[in-house]
Amino acid sequence: MNKADLVEEVANETGLTKRVSREAINAMISAITDSLAREERVTLVGFGSFQVMERKAMKRVNPQTKQAINIPAKNIAKFVPGKGLGEKVK
Repeated sequence: MNKADLVEEVANETGLTKRVSREAINAMISAITDSLAREERVTLVGFGSFQVMERKAMKRVNPQTKQAINIPAKNIAKFVPGKGLGEKVK
């Protein structure tokens, strides 16, 4: 499912227009993104939570040249599925 499919599904489920559904989805994505940018955790009970995690610096080997390369530490967004989502997917 892509974003257009999600917009259509939300419009069908709620009876809203596709335009209003798209605006609602975009607002939700924006709110989640802004919260993660502030390193705040976002929890959607029954669905899951989004949080920012720090990935430590790593040393890896380039498989083509066999030379060691350093990968710097960085923040990444992580999603942890909630109990309700986990049960639904099983």
